Amino acid sequence: MTAADGFVEARDLLLRHRTDYERAYREFEWPALGEFNWALDYFDTVARDNDNPALWIVDGPEDDGLKLSYAQMAERSNRTANFLRELGVGRGDRLLLMLPNRVELWDVMLAAMKLGAIVLPATTQLSADDVRDRVRVGGANVAVVDSAELAKFDALDKPLTRISVGAPRAGWTDIAAAAHASPLFTPDRLTPATDPMLLYFTSGTTSRPKLVEHTHASYPVGHLSTMYWIGLQPGDIHWNISSPGWAKHAWSCFFAPWNAQACVFVHNFARFVPKDTLEVLVRCKVTTLCAPPTVWRMLVQEPLASYPVTLREIVGAGEPLNPEIIERVRRAWGITIRDGYGQTETTCQIGNSPGQPVVPGSMGRPLPGYRIELVDADDQPVNEGEIALPLAQRPLGLMTGYANNDAATGQAMRNGYYHTSDVALRRDDGYLVYVGRSDDVFKSSDYRLSPFEIESVLIEHEAIAEAAVVPSPDAVRLSVPKAFVTVRQGFDPSAEVARDVFRFAREKLSPYKRIRRLQFSELPKTISDKIRRVELRCREHERTGQPERFPGEYWEEDFPDLR
Repeated sequence: MTAADGFVEARDLLLRHRTDYERAYREFEWPALGEFNWALDYFDTVARDNDNPALWIVDGPEDDGLKLSYAQMAERSNRTANFLRELGVGRGDRLLLMLPNRVELWDVMLAAMKLGAIVLPATTQLSADDVRDRVRVGGANVAVVDSAELAKFDALDKPLTRISVGAPRAGWTDIAAAAHASPLFTPDRLTPATDPMLLYFTSGTTSRPKLVEHTHASYPVGHLSTMYWIGLQPGDIHWNISSPGWAKHAWSCFFAPWNAQACVFVHNFARFVPKDTLEVLVRCKVTTLCAPPTVWRMLVQEPLASYPVTLREIVGAGEPLNPEIIERVRRAWGITIRDGYGQTETTCQIGNSPGQPVVPGSMGRPLPGYRIELVDADDQPVNEGEIALPLAQRPLGLMTGYANNDAATGQAMRNGYYHTSDVALRRDDGYLVYVGRSDDVFKSSDYRLSPFEIESVLIEHEAIAEAAVVPSPDAVRLSVPKAFVTVRQGFDPSAEVARDVFRFAREKLSPYKRIRRLQFSELPKTISDKIRRVELRCREHERTGQPERFPGEYWEEDFPDLR
């Protein structure tokens, strides 16, 4: 049996037992891989004479878009690989890929795999300073960049093979020439599955971004767990609302759907409009949808029940979903959003898989191929603690480590575990409940508080769009919960709204969990749209004595009528 045969066999087991979690978890084993190149050994084999759609890109609410088959994608990527080879790109070269959702992104990803080049995905939202830093830290010697972003590279003094996508520009080679390259590609040699394939920068929610190294096994094959969590099947039309440059894009706009032989669907928009998104879901008959909590929070403000969607599976990832959002979608469509958990460093580790009971507030159970432990500060098993992966049962979807950073790798991989820095609670039924980042959980009056739990209640209030809870210094209690909130459209920050939120919190939360301070504020976020609670914590930590109130800040004692 070849490595590709083993991969397909493992994939087929998960497809057969898509709704039988116990059997899939018990019987699944990661395939043994010696030499394996997913693009050559799997994708091109599946693509041979295959006219089923592989990629469908729609650029507007009324646009029919560009639809390409598996066979067409295999040929396009062969031409792109030959084009890159003619420019001197080969095995081990590091290629910075900075493109929006356009077909060339998928062409280059496949082509780089075939060549054995290493891709450094980058979002188009990066500044010129960010680009300089990532080229330096990532060691990139090739850049494939959308023509709208070329100016960000003008100040670079490092030699780069520069390839533009879109309008041609002097000093850059136009990728359009790839259309004239040979459609037949011959690799220079076989690819060890352990060879590096992707270098992803982390989102930087708690520290400076680190460079995560994945191989020809860890992401292509590791995302079998992600395919299982989403519930993908051959022929599905799968839409993952995610920006290129981040790991989640590779999760669900590339590997998971193509592992299942589904069609990757993309709808490009200049500005996210919930109504347009819902109309596209209906018109294009999307069958499976993955979206971050921010998108779900905007979608539920529309009359969902009036949109006759053909969705079978819907999932959320990026940050935990709040139970109130899940219930509003279920009432409208009769479908339950299933939460999942993973990191840039891994594929999907934990999830609510298809056909299984969804426990409100839980992110699910360990997915096939993953063994999950909860450990305390001494790495001893506990029922509430840090999510950790035993390295003795190392999942294939785990990174090799942080590139060029042995200290960070050693810290993450200490004492026989990969440490996620996320805290969870294990219920008696085996379901795991997300508590928060280990750095975010804090004590107040000797009670241990989860920001996520409090935030989940606050956003049920009709005026609140988003909330982030952090500790605020207090002379008596050490710290008290403070909520930074943004208001929904139609509401304005005011003392009246603050009073009503405090009243709502008193009704919904135990006394020790109640917020004691509130501030109307835009929430600081990473460029991948994750809230930087660390920045809010620092703001509060710097307060000393009895500080002046910040603009838009209210304390519970400002409203004596609540007592």
